[in-house]
Amino acid sequence: MKMLSNHLARIWRWVLGLIAAVFLLVSPALAGQDVIALSAYAKSPIGKVLFLRHALAPGNGDPAHFTLADCSSQRNLDAVGRRQSAQLGDLFRQHGLVFERVYSSQWCRCRETARLLDMGPVLDLPGLNSFYQGIVPRDATLAALRKAMASLPDNGGVTLMVTHYVTISAITNRGVASGEAVAFDPAIGRAVKLDLNQ
Repeated sequence: MKMLSNHLARIWRWVLGLIAAVFLLVSPALAGQDVIALSAYAKSPIGKVLFLRHALAPGNGDPAHFTLADCSSQRNLDAVGRRQSAQLGDLFRQHGLVFERVYSSQWCRCRETARLLDMGPVLDLPGLNSFYQGIVPRDATLAALRKAMASLPDNGGVTLMVTHYVTISAITNRGVASGEAVAFDPAIGRAVKLDLNQ
């Protein structure tokens, strides 16, 4: 009986070792699917959409007296956020990125980010608006965004979409800090975060 117990213990350790080895071999490959260096993305873009969260706008959400047409009623970029926007635009140009079109949420912090990137004319896209505080309805907003992405030409270049954390997260399942980007392929739902430091 003791011999059988020792034999089973050895088999169990071997199985656990095998599982650990497979995990160690597979996890770098899986992790590689989640992040791509900006330099690699610029050479071979993934999908036809690049989501960018607006640059730094200190705080959380918007004031209770929020009005879409009044930037003074919204949370806005500070000096750091404005500098970050311009630097991101410079970084994109240094890597040779060109966008077919640039869309923005109608929120002032997104519009200002898109304008300061200086990557082309900025067009409002209500599907990129923030539903975080229920200012716009979540489901209808995301449906409008999905419809807009579905209408992008298959043979066109990459479209830049400047938006909010909640929008990017809802579509891509990726969390992003201010000024971070996620490449997205709407056809297959693939999302890859960009490493802007490489």
